[in-house]
Amino acid sequence: MDERFEALAALAVHGANVQAGQVVGVAAFLGQDELVHAVAVEAYKRGALFVDVQYFDPLVKRARIEHADPETLDFVPSWYGARIDALGERRDARINLAGITHPGALDGLDPALAGRDQLPYVKEVPKVVSERTTNWSIVPCAHPAWAKLVHPELDDDAAYEKLWEELWHVLRLDADDPARAWDERMKTLRSNAATLAGHRFDAIELKGPGTDLTVGLLPTATWWAADFTTVDGLRHMPNLPTEEVFTTPDPERTTGHVNATTPLVLGDGTIIRGLRMRFENGRAVEIDADENAEALRSKAQLDDGASRLGELALVDREGRIGPLRTIFYNTLLDENAASHIALGNGFPFLVEPDDAPRVNTSGMHVDFMIGSDALEVTGVTRDGERVPILRGGAWQI
Repeated sequence: MDERFEALAALAVHGANVQAGQVVGVAAFLGQDELVHAVAVEAYKRGALFVDVQYFDPLVKRARIEHADPETLDFVPSWYGARIDALGERRDARINLAGITHPGALDGLDPALAGRDQLPYVKEVPKVVSERTTNWSIVPCAHPAWAKLVHPELDDDAAYEKLWEELWHVLRLDADDPARAWDERMKTLRSNAATLAGHRFDAIELKGPGTDLTVGLLPTATWWAADFTTVDGLRHMPNLPTEEVFTTPDPERTTGHVNATTPLVLGDGTIIRGLRMRFENGRAVEIDADENAEALRSKAQLDDGASRLGELALVDREGRIGPLRTIFYNTLLDENAASHIALGNGFPFLVEPDDAPRVNTSGMHVDFMIGSDALEVTGVTRDGERVPILRGGAWQI
C-alpha cells in the first residue's frame, strides 16, 4: 500500500475521532478502495466495532439516467436513509472520502434528469448533522483521474504526484504531528469565529464582480469553525482540510445576485460552470449557468427549503488552499479556498433555541464558492453601522 494513504487514513480517523465500540460508516467512490482499506485498519486499531463501507459508482448512475423511467429518478431505497438514521441513533462515526474517480461520467446526459437523482447524497444526512448525533469527517482521496482533471497540462504520472503534493500540503501532513497541527489551526479559526460572533451582526453584505448580495442573520446566530462536538460532547473535525468560519442565515432575508467564482462540482461529478443566482426574500428565484444549470435547478426543487440559504462561510487568504490558485473541482477543497454560501439545510445548533425553528430545513445542502480577493465583505449591525470584515482577502476586524 502507498504509505501516503496510511498517513491520510490516520488523519481521517483522528478527524472523525473514532471511538472504541462504534460502527464507522464509510462513504466512498469506486476507485478509492486503497484509502478505504487504510481507514479500516486505522478504525479497527481504535477499537471500532465494525467498518461499514458504501461505494458509489457514477457509471451505474449514468445507466439509470439513460435508461430508467424519468418518473422514477427521485426514488431512493429506504435502506439508504435507514443506514444514516441508524448510525445517528447508535451515536456512531462517519468518514466520507471526497474526490472524483470518473470525470465526465454523466457527460452528454440531460442535467435536469441527473439532478433529479440525488444520489450519492441522501436526505437523512442533514438531519444527523443538525442533531449532531454522529462524529464525522470528510477527507480527499487522491486518484489519477481526478489528478488529470485538476492538472491537464501534466502527463498522468506527474499530475498524480502534483495532486498528492498539494493534498499533502493543505492537509498539513507535512507537519511532524499533523493531528497537533490541525488542533493548532483550529484555535485560530475558533478565535476568528468568536470575533465575528461578538459583533452580533444583523446582516452581511458581499460585493464583488457579478456579486451584490445581502444575507440577513437570525438574532441569536453565532459563528463556528469546523470544529464540532456531538450532542454527547465528543469533539470531531468534519472537514479536513478546513479554513472557514461559518454561520446559518435567516432563510427569508437574502436579496441580490451572486456569481460563483469557481466551478461547482456536485456529488455525482456533474460540473456546473459559470453559476449565477438571484435571490428575492430569501429564495433563489433565478439559477443560471454556462453549463449544467438544470442539474442545480432540479436539486433546488427537492423541497421548500432547497432554494433558500442554510450557510454563509467566510474564508481569508491566510489558509493553505487559496494561495495555491488551484481549482480542485471538489467542494471540500474549493470551499475552503474561498468564501461561499450553501443552498439547503442550515445548522440549528448555531442559534439559540428560540430561533432554531426558523433555521432553514431541507434534504440537501450544496455549497458554492463566491469569494475572491476582489470580494468585499461588510457586516451591518442592528443600528445600521457598516463594519468592514474582509478586504482583499484579509480580515479587517
